[in-house]
Amino acid sequence: MQERHQLTAHKRSTVIIALLGWFMIQILLCGLPSAFAEEPIQIGVIDPQAVLENSNAGQKALATLKEHVMVRQKLLETDEAEIQKLEQQLQNGTARSETETQVLRETLQGKIQEYQRRRQTFQQEVQEKQKNLMVDYMKKIERATKTVAERRGFSLVIDKGNEAIMQIVIYSAKGMDITKEVVGEFNKIYK
Repeated sequence: MQERHQLTAHKRSTVIIALLGWFMIQILLCGLPSAFAEEPIQIGVIDPQAVLENSNAGQKALATLKEHVMVRQKLLETDEAEIQKLEQQLQNGTARSETETQVLRETLQGKIQEYQRRRQTFQQEVQEKQKNLMVDYMKKIERATKTVAERRGFSLVIDKGNEAIMQIVIYSAKGMDITKEVVGEFNKIYK
């Protein structure tokens, strides 16, 4: 009998807690619309990559990065040509002593290793430059975005994302995308 009484008391307390929770949720839900009615939330969207690619300063920075990559690529192409030349010399095998052939193989192997190290170093260097560029420009894009958002009365601006990596915003109404305005503001601030 005492077990039944304890079980009933436990059930009663569970029901009371559930009812209290339900009432709290109802109170919150009834209060939310009035809280939002006082100050509407305006949301904008932006494509930071487009700001970088379409702004004057961004185009210059990307051109500088591209030039850096091209110089590194030419160095690698020179290394590749030297390796091919050594490989052809080895394949021709014209009247060479075993010692000369061995020296040529070692030279080729050394060039291949040097090429691989240089290629890896260049890749890391370019990745670091890209990362630094994006970090630097994201700060600048944030500044221009804040100016436009405050002017337009946006409470929140969301990165649209990138279709190739991860698209964050699937749909936005016309007028919410402030990318072009941010490009204009970016060009005013960073000439």
